[in-house]
Amino acid sequence: MRFVIVTGMSGAGKSTVLKMLEDMGFFCVDNLPVMLIEKFAEIAHDDKLEVDNVAIGVDIRSGQALGEMSVCLETLKKRNFTYEILFLDANEPVLVKRYKETRRAHPLSKHGRINEGIVKEREKIEFLRQRADYIIDTSNLLTRELKHEIEKIFVEGKQYNNIIVTVMSFGFKYGIPRDSDLVFDVRFLPNPYYVPELRPQTGNDKPVSDMVKDCKEYPAFMEKLTDMLEFLIPNYLKEGKNQLVISVGCTGGKHRSVTVANALYETLEKLPYTVRLYHRDIGKDRIVKGE
Repeated sequence: MRFVIVTGMSGAGKSTVLKMLEDMGFFCVDNLPVMLIEKFAEIAHDDKLEVDNVAIGVDIRSGQALGEMSVCLETLKKRNFTYEILFLDANEPVLVKRYKETRRAHPLSKHGRINEGIVKEREKIEFLRQRADYIIDTSNLLTRELKHEIEKIFVEGKQYNNIIVTVMSFGFKYGIPRDSDLVFDVRFLPNPYYVPELRPQTGNDKPVSDMVKDCKEYPAFMEKLTDMLEFLIPNYLKEGKNQLVISVGCTGGKHRSVTVANALYETLEKLPYTVRLYHRDIGKDRIVKGE
């Protein structure tokens, strides 16, 4: 039986995840008082109940009782009740935006600024983040992407590392993405833009992709790039980083960067990380020029 404790920052998606788990066959209880968790675990582990998987939501709504959670977890461990902790997080600007959109008050800032409540909450639940088996940062995740991550962990049973890698193509003439952690310039590769029949196409089209990949520098570049990332990502993970944005840029973000980003995504997707692909500027030339 899997006994999952869903926790994390208010506004990071705990209620959404509990609904997803319920749809996946979990028996879910949200905002269970801390003093009842041990008794609930005892009931859940009773074979007579015939429940395979259980998930409970625990967060800052528990108030002062949240401070007893550490003792509760130690008690569960001593009684050989196995449990997993899923911690949902998001950065401050995203959390503030979500609260403003829903017009809800933060539990710790009902009469003050949302930002202040978020800071207080992060301090109070940091101990749960430190104990978490899985950490998912939902800042840039769509609901369907979050569902995919939950299914991967709790349905497919795949290995999960607490890091989401985003491979993003972009055009330098539109600016480097602000959230980039690593930026690679592929403007040294031959530019399909100067081939009239390829100009309206993108790196998603085979003729463009073939032209870029047929360049003699391409194989060596991809080999060195992949080798470096396979070294860097585990070390970022070791330092506690859970979001990594790898940006690949060319002049317009339509041909070379798209081709390289696609190839890099296909390679990294084979590794035990969550990998996303995003082409930021692929359609901007058409929009700007009115083609």
